[in-house]
Amino acid sequence: MKSEVAQTQGWASTLDAVVVYAQGALCTRVARGTVPADGRVRVAGLPRSMDPGSLRARVAGESGVRVTEVRVEVDAEPAGAEDTDALRREMERLRDAHAAVQARRDRQAKLIGEIAALRPVPPAREPGDPPRPTPADAWLRLAEFVDERLRAHQLRLTGLEEELRQAEHELAVATDRWTRASTDVPSEHIATSLVAVLTLDGVTPDAAPVELELEYGVPGAVWVPAYRLLHRQGEDGGTLVLRASVAQRTGEDWTGVRLALATADLRRRTDLPRLRSLRVGRRQPAPAPSGWREPPAGLADLFSGYDAAGPRPVPTPPRAVPVPPPPPMPPGYGVAPAALPEPGGPAAPGAAPFQAAPPPPPAPQAFGMPPAGFAGAPPAFDVGAPAAAPAQRSRRAGAAPMAPPPSPPAAAPPRPSGAELDYAALVLSGADESGDRRGRLFPGASYDARADELRRRAESVAALPLPGHAVRPRASAGSFDHRYDAVARADIPSDGVWHTVTVTEIPVGLRTEYLCVPSVEQTVYATVVLSNATDQALLAGPVEVMSGDDFLTTAALPTLAPGGVRRMGLGPAEGIRVTRRTELRESTAGLRNNTTVLAHRVHVELANRLAHPVTVEVHEQVPVTSEADVRIDEQADWTTPEQDADRYTPGTRVWRVDLPAGGETALDGGYDIRVPAAKALVGGNRRS
Repeated sequence: MKSEVAQTQGWASTLDAVVVYAQGALCTRVARGTVPADGRVRVAGLPRSMDPGSLRARVAGESGVRVTEVRVEVDAEPAGAEDTDALRREMERLRDAHAAVQARRDRQAKLIGEIAALRPVPPAREPGDPPRPTPADAWLRLAEFVDERLRAHQLRLTGLEEELRQAEHELAVATDRWTRASTDVPSEHIATSLVAVLTLDGVTPDAAPVELELEYGVPGAVWVPAYRLLHRQGEDGGTLVLRASVAQRTGEDWTGVRLALATADLRRRTDLPRLRSLRVGRRQPAPAPSGWREPPAGLADLFSGYDAAGPRPVPTPPRAVPVPPPPPMPPGYGVAPAALPEPGGPAAPGAAPFQAAPPPPPAPQAFGMPPAGFAGAPPAFDVGAPAAAPAQRSRRAGAAPMAPPPSPPAAAPPRPSGAELDYAALVLSGADESGDRRGRLFPGASYDARADELRRRAESVAALPLPGHAVRPRASAGSFDHRYDAVARADIPSDGVWHTVTVTEIPVGLRTEYLCVPSVEQTVYATVVLSNATDQALLAGPVEVMSGDDFLTTAALPTLAPGGVRRMGLGPAEGIRVTRRTELRESTAGLRNNTTVLAHRVHVELANRLAHPVTVEVHEQVPVTSEADVRIDEQADWTTPEQDADRYTPGTRVWRVDLPAGGETALDGGYDIRVPAAKALVGGNRRS
């Protein structure tokens, strides 16, 4: 194997393109070089977290060379940990510097406290002594000394505190860099990497260099959409900049890659469902699974020569005491299995003292493709004469002849699982395995336990908290899948945090409207009506609204299908004022005053203080009745909107007013409720 690896030419590769799905990513690496005569090439640079079985390779262009085989191997070499060691050493150096500065600052503060505690202490006076004169000059000189020293030390303390703050900042930055170091840098002293070994066909002696594209899937990558809306007041159009928040912990940094974002599920099922037939009548055996064939006859006899050779010699550990020489080797010991007598023939002279190991129990069944381990016993097969080989070996060893085992009853055809039908992952058990496994195919174990751990660690990015107003792509895409290609290459490190990249610009129709419901709140709200005239859907997510160069707000954009129109709120419009007043008068009508008339009058005033004209939509509510003897008469110039359950409730009336810059207007309306005098409204008639 070493000579084979040494003769295989190695190519370097670069990560060229990445497609990030709802969870996981599909990476494309590019390698260029001249194919050797044997057509074997090793391409390095694959991440350890790569999904097993996802590697695909092809030759770009029309060179006539094609890939006939590709497999994955693990390489190990001493890790160059200069980057992580440098970050750790820098962090430790800054920690020591911070501790030294803090110690100097503490000593300075302690010194200031000692100097500030200086006080003149008069000597103790004996009882009966007259008061002594106070030395005012000494007191003043002590105060000047204390003030002068404190001033100098306070300046020194201020400088030390500033130096301490700077040291704390540098230490925090270094600690953060070391803590959040990219997972692309190995932390072990032995770095392991995956290498793709390819076999190419169609290579000619004068062949030009070829370009290989390797595609593989990795877990640990997620994305959510984000937007920035650019528009100007008074214009009917705008630009919606599609951005994406991408987080990945795949184990390799994405540097200068062509980025694409997709809403599809990378691990969705691709197998077709099967509908089994329903039969009424005599029970029939289930058909054999597709791809299965009968095992070959005589599998147990395949290892007869290996068993006749006896157990392998066990090496004797060295001993300090002398041992007598072993007896002479009898003839036939240590002879190759091919030189031993044939099964059933005469035993070799002197073979009795060196009896062969007891033969293993006969294999219950022969085996073909795929392996045993099915849900149900494999079918019985008549292997004929070779079944007597164990008894013949026992007679050669001096043991009593053993009766042939009874034939097991026939069983139903095997039902292999998905792992057992994955022929590429089956491993042939050797002769040293147990009797029911050797010579048979079984699903192989994971080729890299470390890679399984890295994949589990990479999938932790799916639990990252989402940015504000963000929605998962699968939740907002619905039953359709979409793909968005970035216009420029991007850099996304493998650190497991959100990074924002610009994807593309989408022209949208834009119209700004103002809406107020003064009966609920005397505030005018700004809304933006977006129309998507492109063939790409706009997924739900946060949008930053910019008016010219001014930032207005961050809102939640709903999912907008191609050709769809949606309204998005921007918050209160402070430049437009609204005032509402109501009046209620109750009277009677009719020949005998048998009808109560409740006259409601509404007065609304609007004032535009913006520098541009606006259109304001004022909503009012008129009662809706289902009683035959209750009548409602409207007395206003408002309009009844189209029935839209998502926007308008029954009884909604609308005023649409155009206000010039600095303009004002007043709206008057109302309605009369006529009810029988013997009845009253629930809650009382006199209500606003």
